Amino acid sequence: MVTRKSAVPSALMLIVTFCFLAALYLTLNAQFLAVVQVAVYAGAIMVLVVFVIMLLNIRNEQYTITGNWKTVVGILGVLGILAQIISVFIAATDTLPKHLSESAVQLGTVESVGTKLYTSYAFPFEMASIILIAAAVGAIVLAKKKLT
Repeated sequence: MVTRKSAVPSALMLIVTFCFLAALYLTLNAQFLAVVQVAVYAGAIMVLVVFVIMLLNIRNEQYTITGNWKTVVGILGVLGILAQIISVFIAATDTLPKHLSESAVQLGTVESVGTKLYTSYAFPFEMASIILIAAAVGAIVLAKKKLT
């Protein structure tokens, strides 16, 4: 995503990145988070980003790296962060458990999230839905007044 010169392919690569993140959630047995990741981020938000990019009609610009001090400081900063990441991987020990418990596997399923949402958090869930409906009605009323 970062290596693309144009904004639209960069946004499309970000969608691919979100899908890979959803795959990581699946490997952690968090099916609900994986579905929400694809639906909310790769679906709704990225459609909005691509729409804004196309609406702005951004032109391709030619970027050149100049030899000023800011470029040198940026390259040194990137190399420093890369050295820290490599040192963390080298010094890391395997402290994670080999197997997950049965209760940990059940926590990320859609069934467990839905059960918790509609039992323990039913009132906050309903309040959030009422606030969102009120905001949608308010936006429609405000937009209607501007049209007439």
